[in-house]
Amino acid sequence: MITGIAVKNQTKNAPSPHKTPWQQALAQAIRDPQTLLDALELPHTVPVSTTAAQQFRVLAPWSYVQRMHKGDPNDPLLRQVLPHPDEMQEVTGYLSDPVDDQAAMTVPGVLHKYHGRVLLVTTGACAIHCRYCFRRHFPYNEANPLRHHSQMALDYIRADSSIQEVILSGGDPLTLSDERLAQLADALSTIPHVQRLRIHSRLPLVLPERVDHALLTWLSQLQSKLQVIIVLHANHAQELDASDVRQAMQALQQAGVLLLNQSVLLKGINDSVDALCALSEALLAQHILPYYLHVLDKVAGAAHFDTPEQQAITLIDGVRARLPGYMVPQLVREIAGETAKTPLPTI
Repeated sequence: MITGIAVKNQTKNAPSPHKTPWQQALAQAIRDPQTLLDALELPHTVPVSTTAAQQFRVLAPWSYVQRMHKGDPNDPLLRQVLPHPDEMQEVTGYLSDPVDDQAAMTVPGVLHKYHGRVLLVTTGACAIHCRYCFRRHFPYNEANPLRHHSQMALDYIRADSSIQEVILSGGDPLTLSDERLAQLADALSTIPHVQRLRIHSRLPLVLPERVDHALLTWLSQLQSKLQVIIVLHANHAQELDASDVRQAMQALQQAGVLLLNQSVLLKGINDSVDALCALSEALLAQHILPYYLHVLDKVAGAAHFDTPEQQAITLIDGVRARLPGYMVPQLVREIAGETAKTPLPTI
């Protein structure tokens, strides 16, 4: 059942995502748990916390919701976005900044953790709110380089000739307009030692409308200045099972973009050898290379998603026994202060 205060209901009629611009499709996304349950024909006895939804609001585009199975409260896509009462439990060791992002911030919005690359926190906006998000408590207002400190961020990158790659993250950088993305990329392309632009984004998967003609034109033209890599974030094969997603992936590849995927190991969602193998198979079928499988970052509110490290190692060894090596993502954990992601050992 729903706990906490009542929430405002939205229309139950899903818009036609293929007939609307991405900005409109995003504006029409579901923003309360009641609407989400109604859309999936689920009873209101399904455990939901409106208090958790107030602290970290629900956000799920209709195109993503349409890939969920109606009547299934344990649907792996639904579990990623529906606020559960367990989020309100305080669990020792689960923190607001589990990977020490703020300690790695050299200037506002610039995270410099690893040699040769920096990460720009470009925005706090996303097209979907994943309940396990490790930046759900991040101070975006103070740490957005594009809002007040863009020149400071660019000067920092320009002054360090070891930086060859700039990672756009957030939030989700593809929630920015094409114009803002182009301005930032053009500025970065004038820095001689910057060779690659990596974009971390869920939008091509959860809001495939974002992969429109304007974005594809910009990405295609950018290839003459910077190598472009998009790191997607799919956790389950079901997220890739839609014709508009397949079309978006194909269009990005035709624009010259290298597509990689990183996942998070999530209890009750993909914590089985079958689910992980199915995900790798679905990715490769769309010419996307499995890249990382992250052990959950211990962020406050997400402890119920965590999988013990030994179980994670057993699972990835099970995947390795079934699939060729290029289809097996590297199992890693991010440890604050380390010089790279930390691979977990095999059995």
